[in-house]
Amino acid sequence: MLEIRELIRRVQLGDTDRRIARDLQVSRKTVRKYRAWAQQHDVLGGGSLPDAATLHARLKATLPVSAPPTVPSKVAPFREHVIALRRRGVECRAIYDILCEEHAFTGSYGAVYRFVRHLEPRTPDAYVRVETGPAEEAQVDFGYAGFLRDPACDTLRKAWEVDTWLRCHRHAFEWYGGVVRRVVLDNLKAAIVHAALYDPVVQRAYRECAEHYGFLISPCRPRTPEHKGKVEQGGVHYVKRNFVAGRAFRDVHDANERVLVWCLETAGRRIHGTTKEQPLARFDTIEREQLLPLPATPYALATWKQAKLHPDCHVVFDHAFYSAPHRLIGQKLWVRGADTSVRLFCQHELVATHPRAIRRGQRLTNPDHLPPAKVAGLLATPASCVRRADEIGPATSEVVGRLLGDRPLDRLRTVLGILKLAHKFSPRRLEAACARALQYDDLTYGTLKRMLDRGLDQTPLPAAPPIAPPTSAPLFARPVTDFFPPTGGGSCN
Repeated sequence: MLEIRELIRRVQLGDTDRRIARDLQVSRKTVRKYRAWAQQHDVLGGGSLPDAATLHARLKATLPVSAPPTVPSKVAPFREHVIALRRRGVECRAIYDILCEEHAFTGSYGAVYRFVRHLEPRTPDAYVRVETGPAEEAQVDFGYAGFLRDPACDTLRKAWEVDTWLRCHRHAFEWYGGVVRRVVLDNLKAAIVHAALYDPVVQRAYRECAEHYGFLISPCRPRTPEHKGKVEQGGVHYVKRNFVAGRAFRDVHDANERVLVWCLETAGRRIHGTTKEQPLARFDTIEREQLLPLPATPYALATWKQAKLHPDCHVVFDHAFYSAPHRLIGQKLWVRGADTSVRLFCQHELVATHPRAIRRGQRLTNPDHLPPAKVAGLLATPASCVRRADEIGPATSEVVGRLLGDRPLDRLRTVLGILKLAHKFSPRRLEAACARALQYDDLTYGTLKRMLDRGLDQTPLPAAPPIAPPTSAPLFARPVTDFFPPTGGGSCN
């Protein structure tokens, strides 16, 4: 309308149609149309032109504009069918597939989408921009930057993990030199276990981090990214389009070094589209002094995970195995993995503590966590069995020594069974039974067990029979002189 008013003003000033068309970049036919209308309705008379609103009303009433011809939608013949499907809650993509299958529809999916939108016009929602004071709020989000090489394991990986999320918070607060009062975030799994409007469940490690630094966790309403619009548009999209796009990085360390330079020299010194100030200058002069102080020590990164205690008395955490008391087999335990330690909790009770594994597949076991009846066999060695036998007595020690010295059969299991008899019948009785077994040279487990069951170990041993001297010379005995050479010289062959 302002352009039409300018055209009529130029006509009023006496400019030619050719010059008006050239200056306003319109056709001379258009200039002639509005010149004729202005002359017909006495708009070119002396005095000022009507304002834009009055001119628009007069044009609308006296110069109707014919609408351009419309091309009927290819979906129009199926209007009633589409309406019926929409009433049943069928989505646009499914409607398109149904039309193709049942009616040999030749139009595009976009035609179906536009037709449905025309049937169901939407009223745009109104939004209120929320402004916060300096250091009151930080909005955070993960943005996908592709795969980056992790030098620690020399593999390409995403950085969407809980420990990365926590480390980013710690590094940010340390760089700022302080802490904001509230952190607004999306419902990503690294921070929010269960997204809900009124009762969200926060990831335990992130809750610890917030308590350590003293900030409030403020999750957005589920599926409402507008609640953190500053980081959604001005943060993630800006970084992806202005830093990540078109660049290749050697590894994650190279990316971190280069993004820091970009933040200080490019992003931080541009004129921000909303505040019309340089972000770094605004932070240094207004926001920095409003931050909460940092705690005395940085947050010790920790990851929480629920893990089931398996029948082997171990849970799996970060590709390693950690033991817990066997009485908890089958239950889900909370595992807290820090940089140097791993702690296991049943409900809120600490039930096990281990050093952090240093390699994948490592097994860290506390023998006290295993069933006592099975620990002896698991940890037994020949040396430990000999030490235990020596504590019981010399006869037991001799029995154990002879059995372990037997080759080629491994008699460790037999020895363990014999030593276990000391728990059932007492070490004193086992020693007596071993002495009796040695006398009869019968050192089997079954013999010792029967002696103890029948109480034979408690009866005195019979005296050994005396050895009778020989009554006659042994047959085939040679005289002693046969073993010495003759005294008359010569040689001995």
